[in-house]
Amino acid sequence: MKTLYPYGVFTRLSKVAALVIAGAGAASAEPVDLLAFGDSLTQGYGLVDGEGFVPQLQAWLRERGHDVTIVNGGVSGDTTSGGLSRVDWSLTPEIDAMIVTLGGNDVLRGLPPELTRSNLDGILEAAEARGVEVLLVGLVAPGNYGPDFAASFDAIYPDLSEKHHTLFYPDFFAALKAEGTSPEAMARFMQGDGLHPSAEGVTRIVDGIGPLVEELLERADAE
Repeated sequence: MKTLYPYGVFTRLSKVAALVIAGAGAASAEPVDLLAFGDSLTQGYGLVDGEGFVPQLQAWLRERGHDVTIVNGGVSGDTTSGGLSRVDWSLTPEIDAMIVTLGGNDVLRGLPPELTRSNLDGILEAAEARGVEVLLVGLVAPGNYGPDFAASFDAIYPDLSEKHHTLFYPDFFAALKAEGTSPEAMARFMQGDGLHPSAEGVTRIVDGIGPLVEELLERADAE
């Protein structure tokens, strides 16, 4: 004999079924291996274990239920030329996605922006050839090289992100600058050298960039 359910009961059963299905889908998500590819900002210069960008970001993501392992591909002092020279062997077969944060040392050395552009283009081409999803993290040039240099450098990141269809975060230090860009405001979140974030600064940076990294993981999981 057919069992009849009141409408309200049927609605509740439908919602339960939907939750079960959604939960099954979430549980089937594959683990993601993420390469954080950069320089000292990525490597965690001046910070003790657990305080750098990679461990703080991995903890932030895992607290939100993401099954992710982040490989620290940060090399202190590295330029985009150095990154280009090592990207092929850094993109090992298990890597599903990559965060690229390079260019700061190019600026510190006053290297031509066209060289930085060419090197980053090559790095993104290597990732594209392997089907690796990318989040490109930009940097903003200081004004000490003049407005033409700054304009040429700052245009590199959005241009290449559009060309290679990557996710894009305009400025690694954006979350710190939200408190003000004066030296006094920034100093609260920086180490004594004025170049590298403190542990608290990294925490703020991770909070700012984290949601976009979550989107990166979703893209990688969809592949």
